[in-house]
Amino acid sequence: MNDATEASFQHEVIEASMTRPVVVELWSPRFDEDNELGVLLEALIAARGDAVGLVAIDIDANPKIAEAFRVEEVPAAFVVVEGKPYLGFSGPVSPAEVQAFVEQLVPPPTEADELAAAGDEDSLRRALELDPGHVVAISALARLMIDSARPTEALEMLARIPETPEVHALNAEARLAEANVSTAEAEIVPKLDELLERVAADEGARQEYLDLLETLGATNPLTASYRKALAARLF
Repeated sequence: MNDATEASFQHEVIEASMTRPVVVELWSPRFDEDNELGVLLEALIAARGDAVGLVAIDIDANPKIAEAFRVEEVPAAFVVVEGKPYLGFSGPVSPAEVQAFVEQLVPPPTEADELAAAGDEDSLRRALELDPGHVVAISALARLMIDSARPTEALEMLARIPETPEVHALNAEARLAEANVSTAEAEIVPKLDELLERVAADEGARQEYLDLLETLGATNPLTASYRKALAARLF
């Protein structure tokens, strides 16, 4: 848990809330010397990984923040999402109410979540028995299948979930493995040059070309160069 101040509020809360929700706990040492509520919030939120941030603000030391939030009673908690605050609670609350507040933000992990986190194939398959569309389990199982030379199974598995950047990359890798195409960079460039001659008329060649670019990665300068070459052939 971070202790924010008026000086750090923009960075610790507003900017941070653009990528994940941030719980802002407003408290006063006059009423809760050890900030016991903050300790409880920290424990509950930490148990849920990094899905939610937590910032504590001493309103006595930072009155402008208290004024901005229009705090009438402490402790109080707000959830800030993309710079916008939403009231969680204000005034004395029981531990059970605090837990319910946190669970609204991040539900506790399901049995399928816990099995998926284990990461081994048996656990992943058991997770899918409980939740056939569990995205994390499917992605992890596809990764294991690719690594153990089962690319066709991986593609069938990935077809069960929506396309995301991670799924897109796994599909590309699985297709290349299924076609026995090397992904060593030294062999990718000659292959791209060869495929470039066929991409305009051959859909299969075009897909393989794109899959090889995915393997190279967006930050590789060769990727931008070969994407321009592809565009020139297609348009």
